[in-house]
Amino acid sequence: MAGLLRQRHTASSLSDINITPFVDVVLVLLIIFMITAPVLQSGIEVALPKTRTVKAIAEERLVVTIDRGQRLYLGNDAININQLRRRLRAQAAPSAESAVFVRCDESVPFGVFARVMDTIRQAGIENISVVTEPLETNQSSRRR
Repeated sequence: MAGLLRQRHTASSLSDINITPFVDVVLVLLIIFMITAPVLQSGIEVALPKTRTVKAIAEERLVVTIDRGQRLYLGNDAININQLRRRLRAQAAPSAESAVFVRCDESVPFGVFARVMDTIRQAGIENISVVTEPLETNQSSRRR
């Protein structure tokens, strides 16, 4: 009889599923995701100009970035202005729907920005969007 009771106790303890380790792993993964998600947006830090009209980015497009040091990037790859046209022609879809987002630090001189825009147009891309950040509500109320 004692052997039978021991056997039932062992069977019932093996049938319970301990979810504590699972919850621990899920929470660690959640924390890692929360920390890395902002970094995944773009590895190049740019202080974008702020505007009142901001449209959400709906689809994936080519991104040209000009950082504070006037360095040029296509996606996350550093390139120079002479390589930009050739690389855009190679990466852009041959259709008329090819589009490029331009992320430019607000401290970059306009001449540099204009030269990059002209190079993008020379690559045959007419659909060009400039990425900005929305104005904060307290800033917009102060300016009125």
